[in-house]
Amino acid sequence: MLLDEFLPAFDVRTTHSIRIAARPEGVYASLRTADFDHWGVLRALFVLRMLPAFSVAPRETWRRLRGEAPLGPVTLARVIDQGFTLLGERTGTEIVLGTIGRFWQARAELWPTSPATFREAAPQGTAKAAWNFVLSVSADGWTELTTETRVLCADVATRRRFRTYWTGIRLFSGLIRREMLAAIRATAEAADQGSYSRVR
Repeated sequence: MLLDEFLPAFDVRTTHSIRIAARPEGVYASLRTADFDHWGVLRALFVLRMLPAFSVAPRETWRRLRGEAPLGPVTLARVIDQGFTLLGERTGTEIVLGTIGRFWQARAELWPTSPATFREAAPQGTAKAAWNFVLSVSADGWTELTTETRVLCADVATRRRFRTYWTGIRLFSGLIRREMLAAIRATAEAADQGSYSRVR
C-alpha cells in the first residue's frame, strides 16, 4: 500500500470498509465528488468540538463558528483546502492524505506539509496523521472500498496527550469514516445505475 510508504510505523491505527455495487472506476471518481457530510455528522461534530470554548470566550467562539463551520459540500478538495495534504495517489487504486500538527487541541493546529517533509520526523510536540482510501474487487464482483487512518506521535509526552484525546473521540472518528464511505457508495451507485449487473 502507498500508505505504508508514508507512515509505516504508528501509535494508533483504525480501518473501515464498505462494499459498493458499482464499477471500481466509478467508485474512484466518486472519491472526489461525494459530499462526505452525508448524514450531517461532520457539521454536528464541528459544533460540539467548539462548545467548551463558549464558556471562556463566547463572542470569539461565535465568530469562529460562523466563519469556520462547513458550508456547502464537504468534498475531498474541501478537506485538502482545510489543512490536509495530498501525499500520493495510485490512480484508480489508492489515494493518501496527511497532516502534521496538534489536532487534539480545541482549535486544531495543522501545519503545512508536503510529501517530502511528511516522510521526515515530526517536530517535538506534534503528531503525523495519514489516511487513505483503497479500492479492490472481491471474488463475487463487488467493489470494496477501505479507509485506514494512522497516527504517529513525535515524542512520549505527545503520545500520552494524544492517547487521552483518542480515548474520547475514537467512536466519533469511526462514525465520520463510516459516513464518508456511505457518501462515496451513494454517489457511485447513483452514477452507475444498472451497470453493476454487467460487472458481476
